[in-house]
Amino acid sequence: MEVILKKDVENLGFIDDIVKVKPGYGRNYLIPNKLAVFATSSEKKILAENLKQKEQKDQQIIKDLESIKSKIESLSLSISVKVGDDNKLFGSVNAASIQSELSKNDIDVDKKYIIINGSNIIKNTGSFSANIRLHRGLEATLSFEVLPA
Repeated sequence: MEVILKKDVENLGFIDDIVKVKPGYGRNYLIPNKLAVFATSSEKKILAENLKQKEQKDQQIIKDLESIKSKIESLSLSISVKVGDDNKLFGSVNAASIQSELSKNDIDVDKKYIIINGSNIIKNTGSFSANIRLHRGLEATLSFEVLPA
């Protein structure tokens, strides 16, 4: 079943995305909670018209976010954490840890837009990368290192 998201839904999609979901999830959770509507042909036409109108505004927003993207991609981020035997971390590094490190560098990103490549949490030291969604059509790739403290 296809639905059009009316709000951002974690691990599913963002506002105005058309996504395929299982019928029970759509009918029993998304639609009653006003998170989505059925993706009928008329709703798709309305969505296309709304996206066309938003496109002019989005171009200006994307232009402004390009500077943040270049700042993120040129950033050399090192996260220091306590480690035990075999360079295994006490705890883990996740999207919230990356968000706090980025905020120290004056970059404000919501943690739900940070996706660590490979897995959602890091349990050992090394070099890693993450994709950060800044806008519907704009993503930045952040390379960072997890170092022993």
